[in-house]
Amino acid sequence: MSANSFDARSTLRVGDESYEIFRLDKVEGSARLPYSLKVLLENLLRTEDGANITADHIRALGGWDSQAQPSQEIQFTPARVIMQDFTGVPCVVDLATMREAVKELGGDPAKINPLAPAELVIDHSVIADKFGSNDAFAQNVELEYGRNRERYQFLRWGQTAFDEFKVVPPGTGIVHQVNIEHLARTVMVRGGQAYPDTLVGTDSHTTMVNGLGVLGWGVGGIEAEAAMLGQPVSMLIPRVVGFKLTGELQPGTTATDLVLTITEMLRKHGVVGKFVEFYGEGVAATSLANRATIGNMSPEFGSTAAIFPIDGETLNYLRLTGRSEQQVALVEAYAKEQGLWLDPAAEPDFSEKLELDLSTVVPSIAGPKRPQDRIVLAEAAQQFAQDVRNYVDDVDEAGKESFPASDAPAEHDGVPTRPTLVTAPDGSTYEIDHGAVTVAAITSCTNTSNPYVMVAAALVAKKAVEKGLTRKPWVKTTLAPGSKVVTDYFDKAGLTPYLDKVGFNLVGYGCTTCIGNSGPLPEEVSKAVNDHDLAVTSVLSGNRNFEGRINPDVKMNYLASPPLVVAYALAGSMKVDITKDALGIDQDGNPVRLKDIWPTEAEVNDVVANAIGEDMFAKSYSDVFAGDAQWQALPIPTGNTFEWDAESTYVRKPPYFEGMTMEPAPVEDIAGARVLAKLGDSVTTDHISPAGAIKADTPAGQYLTEHGVARRDFNSYGSRRGNHEVMIRGTFANIRLRNQIAPGTEGGYTRDFTQPDAPVSFIYDASRNYIDQGIPLVVLAGKEYGSGSSRDWAAKGTALLGVKAVIAESYERIHRSNLIGMGVLPLQFPEGGSAESLGLTGEETFSIAGVTELNGGATPRTVRVTADTAPGEADNVRREFDAVVRIDTPGEADYYRNGGIMQYVLRNLIRS
Repeated sequence: MSANSFDARSTLRVGDESYEIFRLDKVEGSARLPYSLKVLLENLLRTEDGANITADHIRALGGWDSQAQPSQEIQFTPARVIMQDFTGVPCVVDLATMREAVKELGGDPAKINPLAPAELVIDHSVIADKFGSNDAFAQNVELEYGRNRERYQFLRWGQTAFDEFKVVPPGTGIVHQVNIEHLARTVMVRGGQAYPDTLVGTDSHTTMVNGLGVLGWGVGGIEAEAAMLGQPVSMLIPRVVGFKLTGELQPGTTATDLVLTITEMLRKHGVVGKFVEFYGEGVAATSLANRATIGNMSPEFGSTAAIFPIDGETLNYLRLTGRSEQQVALVEAYAKEQGLWLDPAAEPDFSEKLELDLSTVVPSIAGPKRPQDRIVLAEAAQQFAQDVRNYVDDVDEAGKESFPASDAPAEHDGVPTRPTLVTAPDGSTYEIDHGAVTVAAITSCTNTSNPYVMVAAALVAKKAVEKGLTRKPWVKTTLAPGSKVVTDYFDKAGLTPYLDKVGFNLVGYGCTTCIGNSGPLPEEVSKAVNDHDLAVTSVLSGNRNFEGRINPDVKMNYLASPPLVVAYALAGSMKVDITKDALGIDQDGNPVRLKDIWPTEAEVNDVVANAIGEDMFAKSYSDVFAGDAQWQALPIPTGNTFEWDAESTYVRKPPYFEGMTMEPAPVEDIAGARVLAKLGDSVTTDHISPAGAIKADTPAGQYLTEHGVARRDFNSYGSRRGNHEVMIRGTFANIRLRNQIAPGTEGGYTRDFTQPDAPVSFIYDASRNYIDQGIPLVVLAGKEYGSGSSRDWAAKGTALLGVKAVIAESYERIHRSNLIGMGVLPLQFPEGGSAESLGLTGEETFSIAGVTELNGGATPRTVRVTADTAPGEADNVRREFDAVVRIDTPGEADYYRNGGIMQYVLRNLIRS
């Protein structure tokens, strides 16, 4: 029950129903707040308890100074938690382990139970092994169940063992699309109260639901577990960036072009740790599908959330997707009553403002390795010619051949070239070169949830087929829609056969290529690529294109709209100027260009209007948690504690609570630490904890082999996140990781300073030696450390390798928080400082003093770092600097003092 200090409790009547609400207008200053902060204000009013959430917190939010730097901590209580299986499985593993830990400490295991609705959508496990055939989907599902049987049994057990925990089975859709189409409430009803739907999710793209007016964002799995157990999310009242939209998109441009433009603008502006809120006349002209596409990319621009207020377009979408009339009426009445309804002419109080005229957006792609690196489509071939030089060994740093003249590789029009003949299984031959598009994937939540771009892709396929075109033979083409509704409207519009004819057969309903589950390239293509070290490419309609993420054979990755994915499959190479060069030759021998097969806006709108109906959503979601016969037939254990299988290579009891006592040990300064990894800028959580394929010659591959797992059954790191033994060995194991203390290597390597002459070794093997000798470890990094996915294993693996502190130039929000949640100290170099500017090589021995101040209840602003070179070295010197402590809130300090967020929550639950 709320303390209700502001007398805000009231009643809202909608139709025949009455709901208790907490009125925002009872708080002085609330009317001028941005939409997102109004949602947070209601959250505080409703959960005010006089202790964690007080009247002073509410006044502070009502009196928010838009220009001040964040300093006021508040406790946000999300209405629900959403998960996907890669990040959700370890969450449920941790909950199961916590039940046993509670029991061992004398508590009641039943206390470990979600207190808010927790929903998990299985969407990350399907791999696009099979493609280009009508039975590809059925084959991939069969393979998925075969690989993941243990994990799925475990999740089915969780669905029966935990209250308020539901699982959407495999083959249904992508978590974020299922969220906006079915799970999101926009206005929540629970216990007679109506309040804004809010959430945290274990996937960074949880922000897709921001397009529906729902405030939520991605957190690490460990934070999500705490939220499920009733622990509020500790946060500072953020700065809010107002992003004004004016005008309308021009014909020929798509939501993808728009979101890549916004991503570039906001990355350049700097929005890490901030909310972004869209306003202005252009919002009203932006479809819900496009709003959701923009919200989805929030992690790519770095903001915590990217939200749109509620308006008539929101209501139309709720009706279309099968929400009840009472629910739609409640959303409208509540939003208008609470000042949450969009006024296109309003100018709320924002911390910073940007503006974009939608009519200035032009067709674009992004790549070859970051979502924010937008390329105007007309300049893509030219940009590729420059970028490919960074991915081939043919040229030295000066851009000149580093070979004797007789061995110099060829160039054509200034572009490195290495034509390679490939023989297909049917005996036909073709030639590939640097820049060959080997993966063309319509995949991921970003665009496959948007009917306008999906229909445009299908129409491009139709027009291509009518002119006699198909994909080039070396292109692996896949279609992985966000929900079954997509294939329903393709079927109704008669477009499925055309997609099939150009190779875009259905391969599954899931993330597939975007998460690294692209599956292997055809054997003959893979062999040619690796034998001749070709810099081949992928083009995908996803949101992530980081190095080493998409496919181990592919060096360069480009984000593009679904219709452009189809076009690049037809062209077959990034060297093709897709805006004017021919994509192929028609039946009459005439060149076919993009403009010849690009659909008009009217054609797309006509299909969307006539092929998509409310009945499709009702059918797809009528019994969404039940699953098919294969899911229902999975045998599961009973009881409220899990029966761990000692032979399992998928699900194992993790060591987080071993030896845990009710009182935490005091935190200590760090002495005698060595550097496990020295890393550059933009190191992502994919670099730290890859989700894709497991190589046989790595520690993780060796572990699986030793446990009797055949190479074909290795599956992916993402699918094995319930097994800490695999995941520790996979930490810092990305094939593209460059550890600067092991120069000349690429992958999970370091130098082991416990051995004579510090030989190069696997990071995992070195960490075991350091742990055996009681030597703590640190990681040095550059800017934007931990950007990308909200991957809790990037922090869990770091902690289990023995890393006690990370010193970086800057952090991405979620990973910094996750490090604290695992008891790892995040530190930041002094303003303008870096490992390079301080002369650090990574060979030093580090000590960090001042950490013990945390034992007194305060958080030091800085700690003293000392780095000593080894005695006897010619340049034996001591370097000292003050590192900024990035424990940003008192709540985070509590987590760190307890050794992590899970330990903190567990102790509090037992005490209660």
